[in-house]
Parts: sequence; structure tokens; C-alpha cells
Amino acid sequence: MPGVPAESSGRNYFKYGQNEILHLKRVCPRLSETIDEKGILVREVVPDLFTALISSVTSQQISGKAAQTIWRRFSELVGEITPERILAINPDDIRKCGISGRKTEYITGIAKAAADGVISFDALRSMEDSEVIAKLSALRGVGVWTAEMLLIFSLQRPDVLSWGDLAIKKGIMKLYGLESLTREQFEEYRRLFSPYNSVASLYLWEI
Repeated sequence: MPGVPAESSGRNYFKYGQNEILHLKRVCPRLSETIDEKGILVREVVPDLFTALISSVTSQQISGKAAQTIWRRFSELVGEITPERILAINPDDIRKCGISGRKTEYITGIAKAAADGVISFDALRSMEDSEVIAKLSALRGVGVWTAEMLLIFSLQRPDVLSWGDLAIKKGIMKLYGLESLTREQFEEYRRLFSPYNSVASLYLWEI
């Protein structure tokens, strides 16, 4: 999910501008070089949170190319990505898209939770980041990292920096010439980049 380029003509992408850039360049001159080199990064978002979550589950632990192929097959099978449509599909047909049995269980479980009202994806939009993470990560097959990525690439929350993202930690270490990174140090950088940690994440993935 992180760092996936969108087509320049795409309608839905992570929105940010000079306010975020100027803040990050001011508080972190080292990151300024990467920002100047890369310019504005165009990164695709999926505004529908349910669709974004199901897509994320299907793409877990496989290559980007394989994920695109599987998602295309799944989308053609299901049509509109809704809980009701997914629950109406035979799980065997879902597996035939190239989705593992366990992922199929996760997908149908998430769909059932939404259909039964166990979780409301509309209600998540008005919740604080921590609440969204808690609600999503309570679902089988959804971890904290996945929830954090959805905060950025679906809900477009502005202040997300994931401790569980290895590439983010490597980016910080390379930026500051560190051989290791403690949680305490990570939190210091999170406070430094705030309130625009999501934009900082986009550039840290580029380092």
C-alpha cells in the first residue's frame, strides 16, 4: 500500500501542499533534501474504507503485481465491493481468484461483521485515529499496521507515523545516520513531524 504511485489523471490521491512541506522542511532540514528531490508525491487513495480494507487483506504478503492481478479477478467476481455482495459469493469461488483459504475467511469475516453491524465503516470516519486502529485491528486478519495504512490511504488522516513499518524506521535511521532506532527515539521524531506525520511518511518511504 505505501508508496504506490497513482496515475496522474486519477481522481483520488493523498492531498497535501505547501503548508505541510514548509513545516517539514523547517523542523527537519535533512528531510528537506528528499522533499526537494522528489517534489509533490502522487499517491493513490481508496476513499471507500470497506473496499480499501478488503483490498489490503487480499494483498497481504504478496508482490504488488500479484496483488493487482488477484484484486482484478476478485473485483470482476464480486462486482461492487459491499459486504452483501461478498457474502453472496461461494468462498470456493473467492479462493479461485488466487486468494488463500485463510484470507478468504478473513474477507468473509469482515464482510459479516459489517453486515451484522458489529462494525460500522461509516462511524469510523468520525472517530479518533486510536479508536479507528482499535476497531479495525479487532477484526481477524487486520493488524495495527494495516489499520494505520488505512488511516493514510483511505481516510487521509494527516498525522500517522507507523512504528510497525520497517521501511519508515529504515528511512529515519538513514536520514539521521543511526544504526538502530529505539521506540523512545521514534516517538521523538513523531513529535517533530507532527501534525504532518502522514506526509513525512510518504517521503521517508522514498529514502
